[in-house]
Amino acid sequence: MDGYVNKIFDQPTKKYCQTLDLKENPELIAEYRKLHSREEHWKEIREGIRQVGILEMEIFIKQSRLFMIVDTPLDFEWESAMKKLSSLPRQSEWEETVARFQKCAPNSTSAEKWQLMERMFHLYD
Repeated sequence: MDGYVNKIFDQPTKKYCQTLDLKENPELIAEYRKLHSREEHWKEIREGIRQVGILEMEIFIKQSRLFMIVDTPLDFEWESAMKKLSSLPRQSEWEETVARFQKCAPNSTSAEKWQLMERMFHLYD
């Protein structure tokens, strides 16, 4: 593995990390991956993510475990952005579509499904 190049921003940023588990079904996981592909993603969802102030969002997968990294400006406010995101066009339809792949309660919002993680270590400067 060569690693992944970090996107460079023209402003200071902060990051949020989240996790979510998928249902342990290889066919569903393959379909979920396809739904997130460059060819099949929903343009409106990507635009909505940017509209609420998110600069970059990456999802990594290991078996049925997902890990998301979200880069934002320093003045980004998570809860208000997630509230705004949930009200954007097609967002509830997207959440309903992806819920069948995810281990989550019915009718959960993205903010309810994805669990924010606490940073417990970094290379202390």
